[in-house]
Amino acid sequence: MNLLDPQGPVAVANSTILVDSVFIMLTIVVPTIVAILGFAWWFRASNPRAQYQPDFVYSGRVEMVVWAIPALTVILLGGVAWIGSHQLDPRTPVPGTGSPVRIQAVSLDWKWLFIYPDQRIATVNSLTVPAGAELNFQLTSSSVMNVFFIPQLGSMIYTMNGMVTRLNLRADNEGKLQGLSAHFSGDGFPEMMFDVNVISSLAFPDWVASTAKTDQVLNEDSYKKLMQQSVERGRPTYRLEDPRLFDMIATQHIPPGPGPQLTSDAGREHSGEHDAR
Repeated sequence: MNLLDPQGPVAVANSTILVDSVFIMLTIVVPTIVAILGFAWWFRASNPRAQYQPDFVYSGRVEMVVWAIPALTVILLGGVAWIGSHQLDPRTPVPGTGSPVRIQAVSLDWKWLFIYPDQRIATVNSLTVPAGAELNFQLTSSSVMNVFFIPQLGSMIYTMNGMVTRLNLRADNEGKLQGLSAHFSGDGFPEMMFDVNVISSLAFPDWVASTAKTDQVLNEDSYKKLMQQSVERGRPTYRLEDPRLFDMIATQHIPPGPGPQLTSDAGREHSGEHDAR
């Protein structure tokens, strides 16, 4: 999950902004550190050439330097962040080769569900995409707010129950990446990791065909079982019975989960919750 090893255009732009911002900040940090060391050395007690000026209280030139340089740095840094953030709007299309792949992601407690409505399949904690294709994500949550993030592809984005957020990405190179949840959501949060398998565009239809042969079916009933709080150790796959399932989740036609629960008396006392009995 190396942020400085991007595998897609969005991640490349993110890492460029990160590196540029660090170097811009270093232009004021490094001279400041050097000046501190230089002043300490020059005005040491053993230096007879250092002038002691107890009446020196103001200098326009000094004021100009100490205010102008930080101001220019902030303006430049703000400009880089402003322009970059607009260019990397999550909804901005990321052109690719071949047909775009539509993926609907649902953050569960504590697992990730990926629905491929056009291919009529679904996977848990495993995301498989073709290299070079435009990836159109629609994201929502089954209960509490969460964050979808693939560091080497870029653009972490929140998932919230009752609404849909959109994200466009592209993976340029074949290989195995790692995705994660970037927002604490209860006891199973550390296990909310998922594999990102980037395969060739020619191998993607074969993967879809083999996945569609699974005996497990994803529908409203099986989804309600899946959304129960648990840590999924495997990578189950499903045939999607109803391509409208994601819309039913996002519009709360399927009631949201309860979210993380307090399981200890100490937690209840700390939160101010009392047993009504």
